[in-house]
Amino acid sequence: MIRIHAATERVHTDRRDSQNLRGMLPYLAEFRGRALMALGCLVLAKLANVGVPMVLKDIVDAFEQANGAALALPVGLLLAYGALKLGNSLFNELRDVVFARVRFRAMRRLSTRVLTHLHRLSLSYHLGRQSGAVSRDLERGTRSIATILNYLVFSVIPVLVEFTLVAAVLLTKYDLIFTLVTFGTVVVYIGFTFAITEWRMDYRRQMNVLDSQANTRAFDSLLNYETVKYFGNERLELDRYDGTLAEWEDLAVKSQSSMSLLNFGQGSIIALGVTLIMFYAAQGVVSGSMSIGDLVLVNAFMLQLFIPLGFLGIVYRQIKYAMADMDLVFKLLDREPEVTDAPDAPALALDQGAVRFEHVGFRYQPERPILHEVDFRIEPGETVAVVGHSGAGKSTLARLLFRFYDPQQGCILIDGQDIRAVTQDSLRAAIGVVPQDTVLFNETIRYNLAYGRPSASEKEVRHAAELAHIAEFIEGLPDGWETVVGERGLKLSGGEKQRVAIARAMLKRPRILIFDEATSSLDSRTEQAIQQTLAEVAENHTTLVIAHRLSTVVDADRILVMDRGRVIEQGGHRALLEQGGAYAAMWELQQREREIEPAENGAPRRPGARP
Repeated sequence: MIRIHAATERVHTDRRDSQNLRGMLPYLAEFRGRALMALGCLVLAKLANVGVPMVLKDIVDAFEQANGAALALPVGLLLAYGALKLGNSLFNELRDVVFARVRFRAMRRLSTRVLTHLHRLSLSYHLGRQSGAVSRDLERGTRSIATILNYLVFSVIPVLVEFTLVAAVLLTKYDLIFTLVTFGTVVVYIGFTFAITEWRMDYRRQMNVLDSQANTRAFDSLLNYETVKYFGNERLELDRYDGTLAEWEDLAVKSQSSMSLLNFGQGSIIALGVTLIMFYAAQGVVSGSMSIGDLVLVNAFMLQLFIPLGFLGIVYRQIKYAMADMDLVFKLLDREPEVTDAPDAPALALDQGAVRFEHVGFRYQPERPILHEVDFRIEPGETVAVVGHSGAGKSTLARLLFRFYDPQQGCILIDGQDIRAVTQDSLRAAIGVVPQDTVLFNETIRYNLAYGRPSASEKEVRHAAELAHIAEFIEGLPDGWETVVGERGLKLSGGEKQRVAIARAMLKRPRILIFDEATSSLDSRTEQAIQQTLAEVAENHTTLVIAHRLSTVVDADRILVMDRGRVIEQGGHRALLEQGGAYAAMWELQQREREIEPAENGAPRRPGARP
């Protein structure tokens, strides 16, 4: 369903091209002086270009008027001809040099703004996005702004300026028929080009959708390389990828065929217009109303107009394609984050780090309630554990505290301040998280560990590593701190990644710590070692521990037992066992599982242990 929705969203746009062009203007404002200078160079280049045929006419007329007398070399006209050709080239290159900074700065600004906006969007967007498709759409979208600026400044505006200058010459020096034929041909040409191109645009949009889908499938198959290998599904992945490309291929063939039709039609219109112009010019020469030089001038004007006009059809298509690509980016920028700071929100005034959930209710979708009237407090320096079966709502508490989502009922307070009333940056600076699945950057161990506080000194980074009991391991590696951990940290074991996560959380120096099932995927021996490390770093911190294995939270100051989004029991480990309720039942079940586990692995079963 996600792919269908994404495809529909790409093909049917809500924005108009004019809106997207207006949205591009702020990226030009920084260098508007340069843009005006480039426009001035463009006009001068076109003045020189239009002047070339006029000087050529005078040269031809000078030879024609000799009438058999000794021919004299028109040195002045020849020098003027060369100067105009040189001026046209010089001003064109100056335009390119002056405008380069405008174009590339606009690309840079848009790319940075898009990435900033992606980081601002809420977790719900990122859980539903397709990384491969987003990557390809952003690449095309940010490149499209350079494409549009290039074509506008180097193709469209120059042609318009040249048309204006040629029209002025034709209207003042020649019969009206020349102007009517010339610009009548232009109007027919442009109308034909626009009509056919609009028809072809649907092919391009569908090709973009399929291109993004193919990229997503390739990206996903490589990202899940191990899973593909586990199940021997290389052929399945290749078939899905090739199937999408096969659809893309069919559309590409249709697009190319329709472009050939467009090019032939454009060529026919130009040929007809030039033939008519030359016919009337030749008639003028025969009747004596025009000289040979005038014939040369009109022919040169036609070549100057229709050669770039031939490219204008391609330019229009490319601009339309670029506008379609840019539309994806601007629609993304139009998307508002679900979690935003209140106007003039102050920074969190952190004192002792007391946390309070007051009658919190939350649901991801209206039909799927997750939390109901959750009410508890974590005192400064206290460790509170939350346990329960899968789907009880444990991890949702961490997401709400970190403000990835806002609750629909109740509120969450830190030192008496509603977290919705303070800035997200200050709130998140006060909280350190060790997640269940630690994802590392494909960088060095030093980079990943220092990510908790990039400004930290070497001594502070090493101290954090020592607190997490990983410094000795790092220094024992062949490349030490410069060891590259691989994509998502795959070159490290689960326990090593968890220790890096603990170290960078400690380097952040938060007042509040969240351990979200930080040992659930580890073996028993590694779990015990990590558990000891967690206990050490939790001292003097307000700590929320989310756990599935009850053996990891027996030393917590207080344990909350959740079931179907409600806190049904709370208290210390022994007190909960004595109550004989849900916690005691979970404890007994997990103890049985631990007793059975060695027997299933081939070890002798303990006497009295039940299978």
